[in-house]
Amino acid sequence: MEILNLKGISFSSQNNQIINQINLNIEEGKTTALVGPSGCGKSTLLKLCAGLIIPSAGEVFYRGMNITAMNRSQNLDFRRESAFVFQDSALWANQSLQQILDLPLRIHFPEMNREERQQRIAEVMKTVGYKRSLLIRPASLSMGEQKLIAFGRAMLCRPTLLFLDEWIESLDDNAARRLISLVKDQKLHDNTIIFVSHDVRIIRDLADYVVMLVGGYIYTIMTHEQINDDRDLSDLIEKGIT
Repeated sequence: MEILNLKGISFSSQNNQIINQINLNIEEGKTTALVGPSGCGKSTLLKLCAGLIIPSAGEVFYRGMNITAMNRSQNLDFRRESAFVFQDSALWANQSLQQILDLPLRIHFPEMNREERQQRIAEVMKTVGYKRSLLIRPASLSMGEQKLIAFGRAMLCRPTLLFLDEWIESLDDNAARRLISLVKDQKLHDNTIIFVSHDVRIIRDLADYVVMLVGGYIYTIMTHEQINDDRDLSDLIEKGIT
């Protein structure tokens, strides 16, 4: 069963064509990796899938609903059921970590009281391995710590659809292994994951499908079995992302 359908998607910015006429179906409960050389449009395509940017042409459907045509209630449901981890973490500089983490719970679970929200936040921070104060602002954190907070924020509403853009970049080995393990746990619960990564080991380990982009076009789509059993396709991925 398909959870996302991209039909004739194109995207341009400042007269620069980034995504070109892409048709893509994302299967529910599966993990899809978007790969390709730098500048090929991977992060842009991920944001188009998540409805964070509007395509210049074409349509994106979530469970049969055009994302750009959703009413407020439908959009809130979609935002609660999905979560995006940005490559640069995208934490608000003028708010404390506590405020940043509290906001999605206040929006999507207005019935939760303050104590319940704090408990949920504490549980998630323990899960991702963040141990410092939540009263500080993002500028006080290392890039790796910001990634932990960003990933934790994504987990707060217990989404079933995850968008991950280089989510372990800047993390030390222990933190990276922890977040990879958490993503594997999401897979075990049959959640849908779409991620961008340059790490071939992660791609081979996690991806059920690999979508290779070149110059804003889909070059090829491979299955987990193909990339692990066919050395030529495996080499293609390594060459394509380097």
